[in-house]
Amino acid sequence: MKIYRFRYRRKVLYGVLKEDVLFPVKGSIFSNYRIEDSPIPIAEVTILPPVQPTKIVCVGRNYREHAEELGNQVPAEPLIFLKPPSAIIGHNQAIVWPEMSERVDYEGELAVVIKKKTKNLKEEDNWQEAVLGYTCFNDVTARDLQIKDGQFTRAKSFDTFAAVGPCLALGLDCSSLQLKTFLNGHLVQSGNTRNMIFNLPFLLRFISRIMTLEPGDIIATGTPAGVGPMKVGDRVEVQIEGIGTLSNYLIKN
Repeated sequence: MKIYRFRYRRKVLYGVLKEDVLFPVKGSIFSNYRIEDSPIPIAEVTILPPVQPTKIVCVGRNYREHAEELGNQVPAEPLIFLKPPSAIIGHNQAIVWPEMSERVDYEGELAVVIKKKTKNLKEEDNWQEAVLGYTCFNDVTARDLQIKDGQFTRAKSFDTFAAVGPCLALGLDCSSLQLKTFLNGHLVQSGNTRNMIFNLPFLLRFISRIMTLEPGDIIATGTPAGVGPMKVGDRVEVQIEGIGTLSNYLIKN
């Protein structure tokens, strides 16, 4: 099942996609809800980011080939960093090139959305109970600033640098999903989640022992090899099996 968050006639709603129409959801997608029988054509809505998280937790160097292409060692433990909620944009929204950067890169990733408050997840706990669904993510990065600063915060945190969407896919098996990124229609990244160094159950347990995860929080699980620069006017699309395609374009500030 795919759930979209969207704006329709000045209202922000959630809805379940069936063919080319959305059926609005009544209640909370994090607990109890029902699907209403009042279809809205998807062509008449504006797609919004699927959630409004308190934080975005990202995992760096979680594919061996990506670590190697940047000349970095494979980490012994997950390398995590945060993006602010102010960085979020949705499907078909513009990524804005910041004035202080000379190189802006795409990084296509699988993202996980948290369903309930989660802390200190144990080995015997069912990790899937903490997951609401999955979505596409573009961890946009000012690569020159990442190299200059020697850490991630500035390079990853500009407004519009966390593209997410277009929907939430519920009930997916995330262990072996094909992930592709296209730049102006050309394939630039191709990977599979089975090749992650640290899989999702491990990441959830690791991160939940560091910080409390709240409903709607996002965990971006890392990018495969093939990251590279964009230029103004480029369109980048992150496509994940079972979810769909997140499409954004780059403009100058």
